[in-house]
Amino acid sequence: MENQRYPVDLIVSAQDFTSCGWKEVLEQTAREGYSAMWQTLSAAARTAMEEGREKHGKVLWLLADASSMMLVPASQNEPFKPIAVFHDRRSVIPDDLTDSDIAFFSELIDSIDDIWLKARLADLCWLKRKPKLVAHALAAIDAYRTIPLDTETWVRGGRECWGRAISLARMLKAGAGDRVQQMEAAILAVLDAAGHQDGFLGLWLADLLKTNGMARDCRTDIAKRLESLARDFDSTGDMHRAREYFSVASDWYRLSADESKAAEMTVSVAEGWVKEAIAQTSLSTPSHMVAASFYENAIQTYRSVPRTERAAFRVDDRIAELRTHLSDSGEKALGEMGVISTPGVDISELVENARKAVSGKSPIDALKAFANLHRGARVDTLRKGAIDRMQQFPLQSLFAATVMSRDGRVIAKRPAMNIGSEATDSDEIAIRAGMIQDYGILVHIVVQGDIWPALETMLLEHRLREADFIDLARNSPIVPKGREGLFGKALFCGYERDFVSALHLLIPQIEHMVRVHLKQAGAKTTNLDQDGIENENGMSTLMDLPEAETVFGKDLTFELKTLFCDAFGPNLRNELAHGLLDEDSCHSPYAIYAWWLGMRLVFNTWWNAAYTTDAETGSDSDD
Repeated sequence: MENQRYPVDLIVSAQDFTSCGWKEVLEQTAREGYSAMWQTLSAAARTAMEEGREKHGKVLWLLADASSMMLVPASQNEPFKPIAVFHDRRSVIPDDLTDSDIAFFSELIDSIDDIWLKARLADLCWLKRKPKLVAHALAAIDAYRTIPLDTETWVRGGRECWGRAISLARMLKAGAGDRVQQMEAAILAVLDAAGHQDGFLGLWLADLLKTNGMARDCRTDIAKRLESLARDFDSTGDMHRAREYFSVASDWYRLSADESKAAEMTVSVAEGWVKEAIAQTSLSTPSHMVAASFYENAIQTYRSVPRTERAAFRVDDRIAELRTHLSDSGEKALGEMGVISTPGVDISELVENARKAVSGKSPIDALKAFANLHRGARVDTLRKGAIDRMQQFPLQSLFAATVMSRDGRVIAKRPAMNIGSEATDSDEIAIRAGMIQDYGILVHIVVQGDIWPALETMLLEHRLREADFIDLARNSPIVPKGREGLFGKALFCGYERDFVSALHLLIPQIEHMVRVHLKQAGAKTTNLDQDGIENENGMSTLMDLPEAETVFGKDLTFELKTLFCDAFGPNLRNELAHGLLDEDSCHSPYAIYAWWLGMRLVFNTWWNAAYTTDAETGSDSDD
């Protein structure tokens, strides 16, 4: 929180609010939600203080602080979080506001005609004032639900505002009157009127209703409306939106106990993947790797059709047909994985260049730059460097070394290096240990010089949501079917710098991803024990399979093995699996790099799939 912006004992009044020019400031602001209000009011506050208008400056600062907080409607206890968090400071939260600040806000509520500002001040008063006044909650609800239900407003904060209005009304129960019913009716009316031009608005509104347990008597009507929109998108070739609408329509049909229609919608989702796979192979520069991923998604989707409904839709026959297409695309896909390259940076200006790389860009372009700040490890370079160092300083390699864990256990041994000209098996172990040592130095530099400063810049410029990362994962060919939610949550946690949660979500999903793609390549990923029970192999065993380098390439294979399952490295997978990864370790450079590597894999495979298609078809993407 920024301090000393105005004298601590400075008292302001409702008259100061009226004369400070807040209304003119907001009228000149593009209405892009609370973030834009925060920035504009902050700038006006600084100007007022520079001009010696201290009382006006304090009023504007208080309004800016109130607007700066990030609304989290799902939380009743902490509905407001700081919009920016740094290692030694953060932006404002409700607890930073004094009792006199809240009393000041309470005086203003009735005189404010800006619904965004009125809602925020009333909500803060309801949250902080003791004793609570129901009038504050009602004022917040009524202001929030006045915010338009349209696509542009929704993505600029309308989603959270309507969610908060419903949450407050539910909290008040009978005290809210019939406001819940009124909001339900308003949402249903907009959903019914939604069209192709509204994009995902219909989905978002349906999700709002479902999340809050609303419109229980209208489930069939909602399902039909979503199906109608899905077919509209399908007819125009917008397969991404069509799939999403078919999928959600299936959920609503299932809620209304119409299993046959739910299965029909699921089949439509699967056939949407098939259409996209065919489109990928029909391009002038076909991508069989992406097509194989789409065929796999189609098969997995068909598998989710209940057995009682399979015969009606020829599900088993269709799966057999798609397996043939998958095998054909898989054979043609080897070596297709593309790499996005970005210009190198001068190490002496690493931090500044990292910030510049992501600053001032759209969210997609900023993520692209962020995911490609560093090219990743190069095995040949690391190997040559390790051997050259051993040759230049041979005494360091003549003695064996022992690697111990934090609790004193011996977890690896590096043998002495053979002086002979031919490298033995033990020499290869020593060389790998040297490569991992150099890789550790590289990781620390990349995290401190590239990833961390760039992430701080992105957090200041872009408010990305968990739903954004889940959507990214859903459309990334490398993410296995059904795991997009877990991948997206993991990436979002890391984006918010909650690496404890990020690693606990991400590492098991990385292992599952490795297993799925190795299976698709024909690798055997299981073993039989002495009792004839088939068990899945762990990540250490999987990364030693010869197919690993074929599927992931030698550089990525080295990074995955080193980061997650090599005793000479951080061994993150095994440390986490055995409960040995403490909180400090979850915020280590290795942990942050592992999260970034997950982001890189998901984003780049999504980019290669999405923008290769756009480039070929000449279409624009707005998702």
